[in-house]
Amino acid sequence: MDHPADLALRPQGLTSAEAASRLASEGFNELPRARRRSSLRIVFDVLREPMLALLVAGGVVYFLLGNHQEAVILLVFASLSVGITVVQEARTERVLDALRDLTSPRALVIRQGERLRIAGREVARGDVIVLSEGDRVPADAALLSAQDLSADESLLTGEAVPVRKTVGPATDARPGGEDQPMVYSGSLIVRGTALATVTATGPASEIGRIGSSLGQLETETPHLQLQMRKLVIVFAAVGAAVSLAVVILYALLRGGWLEGVLAGIAVGMSMLPEEFPMVLAVFMAMGAWRISKVRVLTRRASAIETLGAASVLCTDKTGTLTENRMTISELCLADGRVAKVGATLPAGFRELVAAGVMASAPDPFDPMEKAFHALAKADLRTGETLPGTGQNLSRSYALSPDLLAMSQVWGAPGKGWQVAAKGAPEAIAVLCRLDATARAALTVQVDQMAGAGLRVLAVAEAAFRGESLPKSQCDFGFRLLGLVGLADPLRASVPEAVAQCRSAGIRVIMITGDYPATAQAIAADAGLQGDRVTTGPELAEMADADLATAVKDATIFARIMPEQKLRIVLALKAAGAVVAMTGDGVNDAPSLKAADIGVAMGGRGTDVAREAASIVLLDDDFGSIVTTVRLGRRIYDNLRKAMSFILAVHVPIAGLALMPLLFGMPILFGPVHIAFLEMVIDPVCSLVFEAETEEDGIMSRPPRPPEEPLFSGPTVLWSLLQGVLVLGVTATIFALAPGYGLSSDQVRGMTFAALVISIVALILVDRSMSSSILTAISRPNPALAVVLPIVGSLLAVTLFWQPALDLFGFAALEPVFLAVPPLAGLAVLMALELLKPLWRRAQRGAAVATPVTAAV
Repeated sequence: MDHPADLALRPQGLTSAEAASRLASEGFNELPRARRRSSLRIVFDVLREPMLALLVAGGVVYFLLGNHQEAVILLVFASLSVGITVVQEARTERVLDALRDLTSPRALVIRQGERLRIAGREVARGDVIVLSEGDRVPADAALLSAQDLSADESLLTGEAVPVRKTVGPATDARPGGEDQPMVYSGSLIVRGTALATVTATGPASEIGRIGSSLGQLETETPHLQLQMRKLVIVFAAVGAAVSLAVVILYALLRGGWLEGVLAGIAVGMSMLPEEFPMVLAVFMAMGAWRISKVRVLTRRASAIETLGAASVLCTDKTGTLTENRMTISELCLADGRVAKVGATLPAGFRELVAAGVMASAPDPFDPMEKAFHALAKADLRTGETLPGTGQNLSRSYALSPDLLAMSQVWGAPGKGWQVAAKGAPEAIAVLCRLDATARAALTVQVDQMAGAGLRVLAVAEAAFRGESLPKSQCDFGFRLLGLVGLADPLRASVPEAVAQCRSAGIRVIMITGDYPATAQAIAADAGLQGDRVTTGPELAEMADADLATAVKDATIFARIMPEQKLRIVLALKAAGAVVAMTGDGVNDAPSLKAADIGVAMGGRGTDVAREAASIVLLDDDFGSIVTTVRLGRRIYDNLRKAMSFILAVHVPIAGLALMPLLFGMPILFGPVHIAFLEMVIDPVCSLVFEAETEEDGIMSRPPRPPEEPLFSGPTVLWSLLQGVLVLGVTATIFALAPGYGLSSDQVRGMTFAALVISIVALILVDRSMSSSILTAISRPNPALAVVLPIVGSLLAVTLFWQPALDLFGFAALEPVFLAVPPLAGLAVLMALELLKPLWRRAQRGAAVATPVTAAV
């Protein structure tokens, strides 16, 4: 089951319908599944394209003029255009559908005794689902067990206050009431844990009753698409005006209205850059698909635009820089005795580990709790069982932002309770009510362990004899048992990835809730520059102006609460940085949403974090972020190459279509010729450039200025220069060829061939913006290897096959004149290669004029 309402964080204070509208406001996978286009719908959309209308209109005019063969061929070209576009758009739809599948909300279920993480839509009635803080409930379900469970059902009720849940018989009650035994699809678990059995999915669920209204939601238009839309509107308006003028002038000067309409259609086709929106759609979808191949999912199209501009990367430590593979490597008792974990543990240390196990979940999912269980199992003696076995877990006191510790109570009323707690050393010190001297000694021990890169937890125990348990864990009389040092090795790929970020002008900032000394040790191993650490308590005392100053050179933030990440992001953005931020928890959602690029953890992240993020790391690996930045830069580079090529290639096509009318020469190109050229241009710009590999040194240049348009000044000038050069060469051939005794049909054929080969030269030139054609040739491009032979074969058919010669109005050329088109293409290629260094110099000058804030 796929829940449209599961796809984004619900804003507060909205009705369900308003929330639903906001939920589907942007992104790839946030498109409701009901809006996925069928093949028939794709065909209908394509049939409304302006280029197709011009092709059909040209075919009708040819019929009216009695040129039935040309009419049929033009309609065949129209059919080919439809076929190519349908294939490309269907391919895009399949990619987007696959991305929706991958990024759909997930559920943790128990099947045949095993915990499985599956897509939310695969949950079925009767499944047992595991719920914990930060999860979106994937289906309506009845509670089997619950510990301190509260759910936010505002998506269904409009009420923002979470409601308490308790175990009981399943009911038909509606969402919103206190102490209900039901949880509902789309609601958010804000506290506690639970097991529940699924009772309803899909339309049968509570959210299914409002799901049908989501099918009509519109998506927010990304920035690039807005640019493209404006560009196409300008081109279309100019093209329509020029085409109308051509029809009128032709009819008045040459006396043929139908011929004038054909000439106007040819000019309109030559000036209509219908490839722009198609190329953008293909690049965005295929870009998201390529990024997904490195186990990174793109939730919003705007993220692909922004990746190349990222100048600051804020990353978590645990599981992102490190492997999140916790093992207990060192133990320290309250009296200062230290033991390295080995084959067997001394008695005092066994008590410390046993308390740590009892402070953990009986069936742990957290890596640290798994480490306690693993060590206790490895140290079991003959006849022993794990601590807590056979005992009743009466209550759990959850970790909170105010107290970074959790406690678990074992026992029953009248028999006494045994309480075990674990958490941050300073929090456990509060629970144990340590005096200043004891706290100072504890801090020294923590610093020694943290300095070795260990994550340090404190463990305490208490006995309680009261009749009822207190509301707060602070009311127990805890005794400190000692400290536990957990090793989490640095990912092998991290130092190289950090070095790549540095060379790419991206500053890496580590933000962690861990101890400062631990953070410093990991940062040093990762290669992060700077040794000054800003702690959460220090940040809490800072005014916004002081924080704006601190973020300019801070590399490490330690003991940071999730809500403080938002302040860091806002301070960095205020300083002009383009910020990428990682996060995994419920409270990380605001900072992920506020960042220019929110990066959620797919493995350990909550549904809320993934919903708020722009991209999701399936493997939680920092190296994947850097790889994604590299791919983002490649995608943007290739998109710019394709757009530059499209703009350049329409200049000579439009110029050669207008030139005969302006100078009283025979009509050179008709709709059939323009249609043939479009058959060349469409696959080139959407397939060849999309498949182009990355430029050399792509991660050795600074980030792209975020305000830089896709068509910057130097890019437009370079495109126009290319187009004008091709127009000059082909127009010269068209003007001078009659002087060598060639007929008008021979001139048309030679000029057309020169234009096609010059277009191939533009492809080769635009493959590489930052290097020569020799470098580009050394980079394989399978799509180019397929397209170029096809283009060459079709051109040969038009020049040598008599039916094609008759259709296109060409005549056979003598061998000496057949050399002219290749020479023309070679001249274009060489001239542009000589001019390319000058263009690169101008581009660097423009970049210097608009510097990027890379280090803030």
